[in-house]
Amino acid sequence: MTQPTTMTWGPVGCPRTVPYEANQGRRLNVIGGYFSHGPQRGEFRFDTRATVPSERRSEGPPRKSQAQLAAEHGLAEADLGIINSEVFLGFIWQLAGRPVEAPEHWRRERPLMVVVDNYSVHKSERVRLERRALEAADIYLVYLPAYSPELSRIETHWKVTKYHELPRRSYTCLGDLKAEVESALVKRAITLLLARYERDPLLPRPP
Repeated sequence: MTQPTTMTWGPVGCPRTVPYEANQGRRLNVIGGYFSHGPQRGEFRFDTRATVPSERRSEGPPRKSQAQLAAEHGLAEADLGIINSEVFLGFIWQLAGRPVEAPEHWRRERPLMVVVDNYSVHKSERVRLERRALEAADIYLVYLPAYSPELSRIETHWKVTKYHELPRRSYTCLGDLKAEVESALVKRAITLLLARYERDPLLPRPP
């Protein structure tokens, strides 16, 4: 809920302060993909999931529904969840461009190499079992060496967003944090696409 502090300016004798907001079970997780090569180079896509503290009762059903818990934090029920193996795989298929009603033996026109780190979800048993289906569709997971985030091309964009495109550094409402993070990521995606067309103005522009 409170982002790492960064550098800023202020009047002499009036230091800027950032109030700290404890997470208390509130968190926003983001998954993203950046196309660094090929005809889609410059595209940046993302999805978010929010977690909120759940009611704990020793006996009986929970007092509040998921929709009610989400609303208390300025969220919709669909915003809640964690980035688990199923979310990760769904995002990979989406990046690959597989249609919702794809035929059983759907395959990409060209290979897609997806570079991922060694986060436990990326190497889960569920993901391992799905790799055969991914490779049959010409999609390949490429794992970075351990402790080497600098080798991932998307890390620069995460850093720019987190440290430079969120001027407000502390949030009391998780829904506000989600809205501003998504706005900053959309801005980043637009910036990357504009840079792509500046480098190659002959590329066809999206409608």
